Amino acid sequence: MRHGKTRFIVGFLVLPLALYAIFVISPFVQAFYYSLTNWTGVSPTFDFVGLQNFRTLLDDSLYLRALRNNAVLLVAMPLAVILLALFYAFLLNVGGAGAGGGVRGVRGSGFYKLAFFLPQVLSVPVIAVIWAVILDPTPTGLVNSAMRRVGFGASGWLADPNLALYCVLWVLVWGSVGFYLVLFNAAMSSIPRDLFEAALIDGAGRVATFFRVTMPLLWDTIQTSWVYLAILALDVYALVAVMTAGPGGPANSTQVISLQIAQNGFQFGRAGYASAMGVVLFFSTLLIAAIMLRATRRERIEY
Repeated sequence: MRHGKTRFIVGFLVLPLALYAIFVISPFVQAFYYSLTNWTGVSPTFDFVGLQNFRTLLDDSLYLRALRNNAVLLVAMPLAVILLALFYAFLLNVGGAGAGGGVRGVRGSGFYKLAFFLPQVLSVPVIAVIWAVILDPTPTGLVNSAMRRVGFGASGWLADPNLALYCVLWVLVWGSVGFYLVLFNAAMSSIPRDLFEAALIDGAGRVATFFRVTMPLLWDTIQTSWVYLAILALDVYALVAVMTAGPGGPANSTQVISLQIAQNGFQFGRAGYASAMGVVLFFSTLLIAAIMLRATRRERIEY
């Protein structure tokens, strides 16, 4: 009977595991192999060069610039998204006052959730095009026109090397807050109202309630969100490719690793070198996820 059960389980798993190995594991293995060659991406022949591609990365100023830009996004983007999403979700859940001094969400919270979530129904290229128009550096751009109307001068925005990366960061935050607001809102909705009311009765204000009650109970959700946002910050190819000049400009101020991989692999005919970048990005992502999960690990709080 047990032998028949094993055969039954294996029969169900063989096909999914085979498909996973072919379409997921196999491309990774090929990328690792190509990173050790000088393959152009189209040539049927290539030479094995060992770790030469990885040594070249250390002297590639453009790659190092992309690495620094990704580091800025990696630090700033998850922090901004999580703080904003937590703040808005907290307001939507306990920001209002119920009858008799109870706790409830703000009025019209359903509309606010829908409004914040709206960017999630748009594809990344559409978002990039919309914000490229809004942040048009010419005097007729939407933001520059609004600034001139209130007495401020026009700004270069995406055409300014000092501002372009922060414009990309802003769009990343704008497009991500809504999803995590809904995620945190769902998690907060499962917390009994009695806990919030008890904290208020004991004299805790809204700020103290947020840090002493809400955040500890949502820590598992925050931890998972941080990892996903870190991965998103390392993979911003579509946004940068559509939104910025060049892409990656001006003056390479918005270069990121994923854009460097695409340019070297498909534009410059250096697929082996691009594969080396991909391998570094792969292991960097795993390392960052492991560090974040380890650093933010806490005991589970039951309620």
